[in-house]
Amino acid sequence: MKESLSVVYKIADLAEELEQIYRLNYETFVEEIPQHETNHEHRLVDRFNDKNTYVVAKRNDEVIGMISVNDQRPFSLDQKLNNLDDFLPEHAIPCEIRLLAIKKQYRGGRIFYGLCERLVDYCLEKGFNMAVISGTLRQTKLYKHLGFQAFGPLVGTEEAPYQPMYLTKKNFERASKLFERMLRKEEQRNHYNFLPGPVEVSNEVKKAWGDKAVSHRAKDVHDVIENVQQQLCRLTKANYVEIAVGTGTLANDMIAAQLTTISSKGLVLANGEFGERLINHASRFNLSFYTITKPWSKPISLAEIEQTLDKHREIGWLWTVHCETSTGYVYPLEKLKQLCNKYGVRLCMDTCSTVGVMSVDLASVYLASTVSGKGLGSYPGLAIVFHQEKLLPNEAIPSYLDLGKYQINGSIPYTHSSNGLFALQAALQQLQPERTELFMEICQEFQKAGMEVLTGENYSPGIVTICLNPMIDSRKFGDALKQKGVHVSYESGYLLNHNWFQVAIMGQHQASNILKGIKIIVEVYQQFSKAKEFSRCES
Repeated sequence: MKESLSVVYKIADLAEELEQIYRLNYETFVEEIPQHETNHEHRLVDRFNDKNTYVVAKRNDEVIGMISVNDQRPFSLDQKLNNLDDFLPEHAIPCEIRLLAIKKQYRGGRIFYGLCERLVDYCLEKGFNMAVISGTLRQTKLYKHLGFQAFGPLVGTEEAPYQPMYLTKKNFERASKLFERMLRKEEQRNHYNFLPGPVEVSNEVKKAWGDKAVSHRAKDVHDVIENVQQQLCRLTKANYVEIAVGTGTLANDMIAAQLTTISSKGLVLANGEFGERLINHASRFNLSFYTITKPWSKPISLAEIEQTLDKHREIGWLWTVHCETSTGYVYPLEKLKQLCNKYGVRLCMDTCSTVGVMSVDLASVYLASTVSGKGLGSYPGLAIVFHQEKLLPNEAIPSYLDLGKYQINGSIPYTHSSNGLFALQAALQQLQPERTELFMEICQEFQKAGMEVLTGENYSPGIVTICLNPMIDSRKFGDALKQKGVHVSYESGYLLNHNWFQVAIMGQHQASNILKGIKIIVEVYQQFSKAKEFSRCES
């Protein structure tokens, strides 16, 4: 394991790495473990620094963990045990490893294991067959899991006692397999999926997905897709629905393609990433349309929309997201339906982040898109388009995007995914209730911790958006959460650009498990905030 979750293990060879090592040294062995006196520089250069080789764990340019190795006697342990060699096996060619330090938010076993693995490789390259260490008593159990063997009396001070231990290649290899299994079990147990896709799925959905694939021409598949269509229409009150193999982007392309058959101009609303994407969809299909755009999460009022519709009577369709996934902002669907009905405008909606998350009534909505892998609680891979009217094939529309072709062929005009359909059918049997109260509880927990949360009556109960302080880097924060088994949405470009992260409550979750994950997010945030305050004081 030379790299895990984007962590790189290497021998430190850059000046900037050494500087980070000195500061991590100080943070660990001055502030946390009281072995040395404080200083104004907040850096600690080890007395064996000229002899040390440092193995570091790096995430991007940040040193998040380190351990040093020294092959020159006398070791630090020689000065604590006069008869060190008497405790070691025959034919020992030892080196000493010291200064194990891992930043608090990255602790938990995986980083330590990676450092040890890289360290063992280095020691073998240099001809050593054993490494000795003074292990802190707080981590004795972890050391033993990795094959370290204790020997001799405790050393150190009453405030900072240490247990002498040694590690051989044989013991490390024997323990590694067991330790890897232990880590995998721990990671599975401490796994919190707060992504807006792929979402957590139930065992029933997993089983359906894993069934033997069936020809899309088989009657069983046609029966399943008909059942799925009926369930989706009951759920949304839509008249018709078509299902294609694809993503939400494909579903919106199908809507744009269908809009090319309407001669009137349109209106597209955007106050976030996905509204802006609708503008891009419309532009790529050379649709003629007006736009109303606002800064992200700033509401577009009904009065503004009505003013535009009243001014431009040639507008025949309006296209908007229902929930702006990039912020969690929700447009008022019922009021939009009333307004469009008043002006004789066809309403089109992107409901990818709302169907299955909250109540969505698509009665009288002309076209609407959603997907299998978000609120519906299944795997990604199915693009879903609801429509109000019966549709016929249209030669002017690209074949794969032609909703009419889907309708006359029972939504299977081309090769389909039987496994995706089976999984979606299973997911529709166990949709989760709306979680408004849980959403509010999560928002309150974050706010109590000092986080800025985008919330209000016009926000989805399925998406919590947190705006981080500029001094806390959202990528580093999200990476730290991932190390703890908490997977939040933060790696999309639009979130990184705003220094935001999101917690999505979609798919199969137990409320108690969700709150455990939220607690970890708060704890990591507090650690980052403390480090931020320390940095501010230092400067």
